[in-house]
Amino acid sequence: MASRNYYAPTGGLPPQTQLLSDRAVFTEAYAVIPKGVLRDIVTSKLPFWDNTRLWVLSRPLSGFAETFSQYIMEVAPGGGSDKPELDPGAEGVLFVVEGELSLTLAGERYVMRPGGYAFLPPGSRWQVRNDADAPVRFHWVRKAYEPVEGIEVPEAFVTNENDIPPTPMPDTDEKWVTTRFVDPEDLRHDMHVNIVTFQPGGVIPFDETHVMEHGLYVLEGKAVYHLNQDWVEVEAGDYMWLRAFCPQACYAGGPGPFRYLLYKDVNRHMKLRLT
Repeated sequence: MASRNYYAPTGGLPPQTQLLSDRAVFTEAYAVIPKGVLRDIVTSKLPFWDNTRLWVLSRPLSGFAETFSQYIMEVAPGGGSDKPELDPGAEGVLFVVEGELSLTLAGERYVMRPGGYAFLPPGSRWQVRNDADAPVRFHWVRKAYEPVEGIEVPEAFVTNENDIPPTPMPDTDEKWVTTRFVDPEDLRHDMHVNIVTFQPGGVIPFDETHVMEHGLYVLEGKAVYHLNQDWVEVEAGDYMWLRAFCPQACYAGGPGPFRYLLYKDVNRHMKLRLT
């Protein structure tokens, strides 16, 4: 198994001597939540979760990004939940960045370690516990599943990114690859949560401008991102939240790979009515 180095926040509070200016920004087209603002005083709690706190990175906002929410969960030893998801129409993805998570899914137990990935369709029966002696930190991406008559709901699965060969992007000499956890041709899925990797010097060579909303959490490395009309430096632990049609491109800065966990909504008609 390949060695990975995923960034995970630990909280804390800066000293009183620290300057207030930082890289956090919220615009009409995108938001950047740098790792330095993921502190103790901005954590949240959830019903039916024991010894757990979380950082909310994104949530549906009218007039901005509206399809998903994304959390970084931190579960202390002995913590977890037997009733984690209260919305029967919500699907989810778990991705472990630090520690060890015990997931019970439809009665079967899985031990998820860094790189571990679980897809949870709506209505899944699942529970999570931290049976280890150190905190576990993982991403939880949630979306209201959009059923389509005649298309089945996809089944649950658990895997690890290290067990999935990445797919090179065409004509990039493998400087830009994507680890895809579901087949892009599988129209049962209405969201993709992938891992994108750039080698130093790799680029997105044009401003992508498309209908998909994005959440991008930087797992490793650094880059310069072009967002709308701005150039923004990002590094491991930063999060970018992009509304539909926000232009986006990047240069990977090195000296090592630049990698991020990417959410996008896919494979469904555009809603023409609010209800």
